[in-house]
Amino acid sequence: MQNTATPTHCPYCALQCGMNLTPVPDGTVEVSERADFPVNRGALCGKGRTAPAVLRSSVRLTSPLVRSEGTLVPASWDEALDRIAEGLSRTRTEHGPDACGVFGGGGLTNEKAYTLGKFARIVLGTSQIDYNGRFCMSSAAAAGIKAFGLDRGLPFPLEDIPKTGCVILVGSNLAETMPPSLRFFTELRENGGTLIVIDPRRTKTAEQADLHLAPRPGTDLALALGLLHLVVAEGRVDEDYVRERTAGWEDARAAAMAHWPEYVERITGVSVPQLRETVRMFCEPESAMVLTARGPEQQSKGTDTVGAWINLCLATGRAGRPLSGYGCLTGQGNGQGGREHGQKADQLPGYRKLDDPAARRHVAEVWGVDPDSLPGPGRSAYELLDALGGDIKSLLLMASNPVVSAPRAAHIEERLRSLDFLAVCDVVLSETAALADVVLPVTQWAEETGTTTNLEGRVLLRRQAITPPEGVRSDLEVMHELAARLGVEKGFPTDPEEVFEELRRASAGGPADYSGITYRRLVEENGVFWPCPAATGDTADTADTADTGVGEDTADGEDAALDAALDLQPDDPARDDTADTADDVHPGTRRLFLDRFATPDGRARFVPVSHRAIAEEPDAEYPVLLTTGRVVAQYQSGAQTRRVDELNAAAPGPFVELHPRLAERLGAAEGDSVAVVSRRGRAVAPARITTTIRPDTVFMPFHWPGEGRANSLTNPALDPTSRMPEFKACAVRLEAVES
Repeated sequence: MQNTATPTHCPYCALQCGMNLTPVPDGTVEVSERADFPVNRGALCGKGRTAPAVLRSSVRLTSPLVRSEGTLVPASWDEALDRIAEGLSRTRTEHGPDACGVFGGGGLTNEKAYTLGKFARIVLGTSQIDYNGRFCMSSAAAAGIKAFGLDRGLPFPLEDIPKTGCVILVGSNLAETMPPSLRFFTELRENGGTLIVIDPRRTKTAEQADLHLAPRPGTDLALALGLLHLVVAEGRVDEDYVRERTAGWEDARAAAMAHWPEYVERITGVSVPQLRETVRMFCEPESAMVLTARGPEQQSKGTDTVGAWINLCLATGRAGRPLSGYGCLTGQGNGQGGREHGQKADQLPGYRKLDDPAARRHVAEVWGVDPDSLPGPGRSAYELLDALGGDIKSLLLMASNPVVSAPRAAHIEERLRSLDFLAVCDVVLSETAALADVVLPVTQWAEETGTTTNLEGRVLLRRQAITPPEGVRSDLEVMHELAARLGVEKGFPTDPEEVFEELRRASAGGPADYSGITYRRLVEENGVFWPCPAATGDTADTADTADTGVGEDTADGEDAALDAALDLQPDDPARDDTADTADDVHPGTRRLFLDRFATPDGRARFVPVSHRAIAEEPDAEYPVLLTTGRVVAQYQSGAQTRRVDELNAAAPGPFVELHPRLAERLGAAEGDSVAVVSRRGRAVAPARITTTIRPDTVFMPFHWPGEGRANSLTNPALDPTSRMPEFKACAVRLEAVES
């Protein structure tokens, strides 16, 4: 056992906070501060500090399980792998390759996500693969591609936030979802900048704001359009910027002008004076940012909603300039990298489109297969889950727990139960794993090496600190063994660095170009921002560099522009925290779009959008709006955090947050059991009565299974572009529950 600390990163959210791990006698690790990583500078939330608890053998899986006479029982690895291979092979033979589904997760490393997509398309030959990141940031990704030609969560590092003049934070409670990031916003205000928070609840984040707007859930699109209307009406449009760097303004302007302030006030509940004050605070500084999270994105109109906020940035010249821009606060640990390298239904590695013939040729060459053998795009995440037991007969699932996390969760649980065969790879026996025919115990963050890509687009190296317990294998080993059993002997290495070297070649020339990134650079430079093309002559550079406008020639321009904005000299230590690189090595792209956008003509695109109602408005039978979210002590479906005593003590179970006026009409007191009923299901949890929520809205966190499962209620209505379900707004009624 090694005695020195291993520098690595947290297994949870997209900050990917730096931490040091030291082995301890019980076979786990001790977490300590790692101050050299600029994202968290040593700070950790409770989830990060307690992450080693899930490494304990009493908590996690340490043996494969197979179903025998209705019960999961321990089995050997050979028996478990044979059963999975037999189940998938039987489905392919009887029903065809698309009857096999694959469902991944935003917590998988880049190497695993890349291999999972390759496994689905080469070994199984199926188009039916997607991942739970579809439930996270897909609307923001779709809107970013439409407007900028490229999707990267943040087009700038987090360190730029304290230096801007104003931030509008839309639908994010980062004080609870990403606590270490709050310091950047605290520093923003200390530096004289302002923070505007938009959320139906007065959250801990909203309490830090200079201005809090509390719109009715599902009306963020109207709110953004009303602000753009005022920008035009008050003569605050940056006409030179719009003329020189954008296209499509006239149509977007016309759409916004139909949303006059009084009309927007009636829709959103945000007063006209608050709208005007928001515009003033956003437009008066030289620089400003809009950051969105799940609030505006998890809607059936999420792509248009994010597009409206991007339009506001473009009209005011707040994109592609130093210390300004639109960004998405990606949620899952590798939500960014997870969607870049092939486990999404419509994508190939390097963020290439699966229906692009050139992309298919390039990736097929790296994989050594015929491009025509690659299946086309498949179903999105919810549509894939909804098809289980119908067109899809068998499912291989990794690192996801849709029994808790999917909308209309009771229906999805029924679909999972209806499968002919279900195999799950996980570190714990999640609610979904408990339904499986075979469960494989796999390694965790501290027991393996691999890369992740955080919300800034910074590629990072997680490093193995301890040896996994006997009986546990990595997901890469699982796919290697299954591929061999299904007739593919080569192409699925188990060494993560070998996989990454292939990923570099597969991504070369794509929008998310990792070809210039190596494990060595990630160690020496504390991460590298993509796109980072390989140097001329590098063995990874197997394709022509794509003309994204954000590649190597951007690096010099972006630094010069930023230096001018900050009045920094070239040798000023505040200029850049990236390690020096050789002259012929691309430094990575810390800031996107400063020279041009990643569109054919280099111009950003306005997309005209108009307000429309949520898919399910309240009515006489279901008169209240439900919105969902997270609490600080739990994470996502809670499969891991609910197994940590300290976190459970802080957040032991679900609750229903409601306004005193709503509680009075219901006759409910604090702590009383309340039933929340939608057209899809019923959930029961204790009442938490507070004035920090709108009287027409209730809030439930979604971390728990059972009768308090919030996603039993949520609406799977899908955004037509991103295929994101409408988690954030649905009609419900409340019922008192007799004790």
